[in-house]
Amino acid sequence: MLRDSPVLLAPMAGVTDKTFRRLAKELGAGLACTEMVSAKALSYGNAKTRALLDVEGETGPTAAQFFGSEPDRMAEAAVAAEELGAAYVDVNMGCPVPKVVKNNEGSALLEQTELAGRIVGAMAGAAGIPVAVKIRLGADPRRIVAPEFAKRMEAAGASLIAVHARTRDQFYSGKADWGQIRLVKAAVSVPVVGNGDIWTPEDARRMLEETGCDAVMVGRAALGDPWLPGRIRRYLLGGDAGLPPDKEEKIAMAMEHSRRLAALKGEGKAIPEMRKHLAWYLKGLPRTAALKEKLFHCRSMEEVEELMKGYLAGDRFPA
Repeated sequence: MLRDSPVLLAPMAGVTDKTFRRLAKELGAGLACTEMVSAKALSYGNAKTRALLDVEGETGPTAAQFFGSEPDRMAEAAVAAEELGAAYVDVNMGCPVPKVVKNNEGSALLEQTELAGRIVGAMAGAAGIPVAVKIRLGADPRRIVAPEFAKRMEAAGASLIAVHARTRDQFYSGKADWGQIRLVKAAVSVPVVGNGDIWTPEDARRMLEETGCDAVMVGRAALGDPWLPGRIRRYLLGGDAGLPPDKEEKIAMAMEHSRRLAALKGEGKAIPEMRKHLAWYLKGLPRTAALKEKLFHCRSMEEVEELMKGYLAGDRFPA
């Protein structure tokens, strides 16, 4: 699977929903992941939670990512993902958000190796699809655990380890320590995916060369840029990455994204969800401050399209 797609679209809450994944795959991304899904909410039969696992009609493999701290519920979630068509399940052991950590979930599990191993073992034993684990380096620079922790997860049944090369305390700031990815790769025999500070196809190749990892994972760099995973994939497979999207392409994609989300969820839900995406598509384009402000107050697709087409036509928006 990684041979055909040495780049993965990272799971991102509120971003990698079905609409965004399908757009990225149409643009060349080979492997994507759902948003982070609560195993506990899924076990309660929450319809919105189950909808996050909908991968029907997607081209190429999609993984389902779960967070939780109860092995039995995590195992049930893995079985549910398999039944719904997920290619594999990913266990989130890296989320640094305090409300997740205080519930003994996400990156809190980096300091609870025995529990983390039981979770992975339960999931691997229950489902017939591979179990991956996404980790961070540790809680802080004084408590780096990634290489040894990865070994324990492999022993518990993990088939892949993804490493976000930052500590929990870093959140998304500072520089990712790619050297730790190299140490994880040396510590385990299963494939390792590197994550952190990949903004261009050239960054991706450099990570592969410097760390020896088997694939890379792209997260925040894909915000407003669903082209990027596909460009990186082509580049790593020996092709031409092509140029980044220009203004016209970004505006056209922003409108297409909006239309698809509105068709799926209805304008009432889709337009508020699209506001952050629209801002990301406009990032780096000239004279968009007032446009973003106007888009934030839109209530319909008609308003969104009128503003975006006006921007392309040269309507003057004050800086």
